[in-house]
Parts: sequence; structure tokens; C-alpha cells
Amino acid sequence: MKILDKYLLKTFLITFTTVFVILFFIFILQTVWLFISELAGKDLDLILVVKFLLFSMPRIIPLVLPLSVLLASIMTFGNLAENYEFAAMKSSGISLQRAMRGLIVFIFVLSIVAFWFANNVIPYAEYKFMNFRKNIAQAKPAMAIAEGQFSDVGFYNIKVNKKSGENGNILTGVTIHEKPNNVGENKTVIKAKDGKLISSEKSSILKLVLNDGYYYQDVTPTKYEDRAKLPFVKAAFKKQVINIDLSELNKVDEDKESVGSTNAMLNVNELRYTLDSLNKNLDNEIVSFSENINQRVGIRKAPIAVKADKKKKPLPSNPLSLYTTKQKSDILKMASSNVTSNIYSIETTQKDLKDKQRDINKHLTALYEKFVIAFACFLMFFIGAPLGAIIRKGGLGLPIVFAVLIFITFHFINTFGKRLSQEGGMSPFMGSWMSSFVLSPLAILLTYRATNDNGLINFDAITTPISQLFQKISERFFPAQNQK
Repeated sequence: MKILDKYLLKTFLITFTTVFVILFFIFILQTVWLFISELAGKDLDLILVVKFLLFSMPRIIPLVLPLSVLLASIMTFGNLAENYEFAAMKSSGISLQRAMRGLIVFIFVLSIVAFWFANNVIPYAEYKFMNFRKNIAQAKPAMAIAEGQFSDVGFYNIKVNKKSGENGNILTGVTIHEKPNNVGENKTVIKAKDGKLISSEKSSILKLVLNDGYYYQDVTPTKYEDRAKLPFVKAAFKKQVINIDLSELNKVDEDKESVGSTNAMLNVNELRYTLDSLNKNLDNEIVSFSENINQRVGIRKAPIAVKADKKKKPLPSNPLSLYTTKQKSDILKMASSNVTSNIYSIETTQKDLKDKQRDINKHLTALYEKFVIAFACFLMFFIGAPLGAIIRKGGLGLPIVFAVLIFITFHFINTFGKRLSQEGGMSPFMGSWMSSFVLSPLAILLTYRATNDNGLINFDAITTPISQLFQKISERFFPAQNQK
């Protein structure tokens, strides 16, 4: 390795490491903000909180790594151009491609590491993260319920005045609001003097044993005039047991993307195996439904034609004319019922098939994303390096503006493509690679212009035709003034 390559690699590594650490810290703060409700006021010691954050950190890498490469490239090459180091290189016969050669090798190695990380570390971390959330809720039942405030746990809102005991499982002053399944159902409130949380690591059910309490439930009268009286039912109890499903704590919200779904826990080989099973299951479901619906509507395979010895009497043009009025009514009712039943069956099966196809699309997107992150490192380098050489600005001013704009565009297109492909609007391949396909021409254009020492925008190419047009108009309509 020559002195120039060592110098450029050292400069880039220092900038890249600094930017990566700063961005990683910022995204960690965002993760803490997303899960602040699960960490604050839950009696968790420092070790559990650190483990919680460690298992959530790897999911940040696909966002931080490309942005770090982009910003470090702009800052490194911008500083070199601003300090006229590139001018000295070019006067010595060293082109931009030659200066980038050593860093291209480093980015290639970084892309391989990024793919390995996305294929091995992130799935393992997602698996540990999901199970860790469930296990700490089972090992520490008090985590599910905060002191002095209402905690949303499953189908209940629970508030306790005080928690005591070794694990905080002894509760004093318990108030529970049971959430109705449907709007308009009766509202239930349970108040107890004290209670106790009982859990087992082998079960996801948390038992809440209440002592000396009252049970209130609103009653909705059938008569409208009686509703103003607000009647309710009240009952006292010495002991009552409520079972709370802790699996509610691990439910996934796809819109917020706070917890990764199961496809994020699989590597490439496991995703391919799962996709093969999902596709076979979908094909079998389609074939089974087709045969079932054909039997229900009376469609059979065409039998082999057999020549009849005697000619059959042709059917009338209106087959219903062969029946009485009552029989016609019964036949039409039966036909209408069959049509309604078949339509409902088709709509239900269609929804199930769409859900299964959506699940397949999500797994395909997760598969392609592991390759997209590796290519994104290359793409961001070939955008950032020539862009820094063109704008000739280093530091944390203008480079950050360009880096944020480019990365927001990349991330927005990537998110939009994934969402659209998961809903079937386009193929998962196009949805995952859309951002790379859109920004690749920009990388080629910037590299070409930086190699030829052209600016970011050639204003002469825009202003010259306009000035020539005005010159021709002036010569045609004001010839006397042009002669003077």
C-alpha cells in the first residue's frame, strides 16, 4: 500500500468512526424514547436495562452504516478539495479514481461485513430481544404494572397505590378497568384492598390474586328513558383471581415498527426454507379452494362423450316452466342462498389468501434487505466521495445538509417501496431495490462530473441557450438598436 492510500484510508477511518459513534448514539436515544414506557418505573435494575438496549442496538446498524459512509465520504473528500490537496494530486497525475481505489477496497470489505451482520447478528439479536421482553415480564411480574399510574396490560388497565415484596409482587390499593371487547359494551371496574402477582417462567399467564374488594359493572337498560339513571351492578368478594396474558406485551405494531416481526429473526437460508413452505402452502390452499368451490356450484370435469341410441327430448328454453309456482319460489330461494354463501366463502378465502401473500412478501422483503444494506454502502460512497470533491467543503456544515437530504430520500423511497411491495402494489424485489435503482444514476452522474472537473450543476448549459434566444428576439424586433 502506497503512502497516498494509507493517508486517505487513515483520514477516512477517523472521520467514519467519529460520525458512526455520534449517529449511533443519536439513534440509541431514539430507541430509548420508543421503549421508555417499558423501562421507566418498572423496577428494573441497571443490568436488565443494559441488556435490553444491547439486544435492540443491532437493528440500528442498517440505518446508521449507510448514513455514516455517506457523511464520512463527503467530509473526507470535501476537506481534501477545500485544502487544495486534490489539486496537488491532479498536478502530479493522480486522478480521482486512483485516489478512491484504496477506499473502494475498504468499502467492499465493509459491505461484506454489513451483509454478514445483517444475516447473522441482527436475526439473533431480534430473537433474543423478543424473548428477553417476555422473560423479564415473567421473571419480574411487577414490570407489567407501574406504581401510581394506570398500566395497559392486555385487556386491563391496572393501577396500584404501592408495591412491596422482594420482587414488587405485593400490591396495595388496586384499581382495575376492564376494557370492553366492542364499543357499547358494559364497563367493568374492580377495586381491591390488596393483591398479589404470581407468575411462572414456563407460562405466559400472569395471575393477579385480589383480596377484599368490590366489583362494579355498568348496566345498559333496554328502555332509553331509564339510561339517565345510570344503573350499575355491585358485588363484593373476598378473593378473586384474574389471569393476564403476557403475550400481549410482545404484540407487533407494523406501522410504528417498534418490534421486528418473525421474518427479522431469520437468516438467508432460513428465509428461503420458510418461503418454500409458505409458497407450497399458498398453492395447496388455492387448489383446495378451487376444488371445493367447483363441487359446491356443481361444476364437474367434462365426461367422455358417449353416443346415445335414442335422442333425448330437448329441454325448454325456460327450465322453471316445468315446476309449479311454489316449487319455483323454493328453487329461487335456494339458488339465492347458495349464491350468497358462495360469495361469502370467496370473499373470506380471498382475504386469507391476501394475508398469506402479504406474509410471503414480507419474508421476501426481509431476504432482499440483507443484500440491499451491503449495496447501500457502495452506493453511498460513490455518491459522497465525488460530491465532496465537487462542493469542496468539509466539516459539519454543508456536508451534513447534503448527507441528510440524500439519506432521507434514500430512506423514504426504501420505506415506501417496502410498504407498497408488502401490500402487493409491486414485486418485493422492486420494492426493496427501488431506492438503489433511483439513486444509482445520481452516483454515476456525480462520479462522471467529478472525474471531468465539472461542477455540481453546469449553469452555463442553462443560461447560454436562454441568452442566445433573447439575442435572436432582440435582433429581429429591434434591428436599429442592434446596429448602433
